[in-house]
Amino acid sequence: MQYRRTFVPGGTYFFTVVTALRRRLFCDEGTIDLVRQAFHHVNIRLPFTVNAMVVLPDHLHCIWTLPAADEDYPTRWRLIKTWVTKHYPRGRPQASMPSRRQKPSVWQARYWEHLIRNEEDYRQHVEYIHYNPVKHGQVSRPWDWPYSSFRQYVQEGLYPREWGGTAPLLDEKIGRQ
Repeated sequence: MQYRRTFVPGGTYFFTVVTALRRRLFCDEGTIDLVRQAFHHVNIRLPFTVNAMVVLPDHLHCIWTLPAADEDYPTRWRLIKTWVTKHYPRGRPQASMPSRRQKPSVWQARYWEHLIRNEEDYRQHVEYIHYNPVKHGQVSRPWDWPYSSFRQYVQEGLYPREWGGTAPLLDEKIGRQ
């Protein structure tokens, strides 16, 4: 079966990107900073807006908005994934067992993408992103996870600091991970 991606110029998309073999490769400030650097590096060449994001040890979720006339998120993901793989520290676990034609990669070959359709869809996906560290048992409150846009949302007055600390406030059907 062929998966068909949706391409909308200037679209807003939710993404899930997973490490190869679900290995826990992003467990410290140094390796998570590689993700930040990759996003920054690619964003200079091919701009996009990161609306919300979380990086967990074995996957990340984010929402991007592309420029008005641009629909090319696959190239951005290819460049980000390549940059992280190329700069991932030697001596740390790499991830996949490559075939003869492939180099080792930090990432699974594919990723999940969803076109955000309206404000409610956007809100639900932002909440899914911010609650994800709690869902995966990393912390008991979204505020306690430093590798997320949640704190920025709190600073901007969009969420109270206590949000998500007692019970899930979102529809668990959102997302794949």
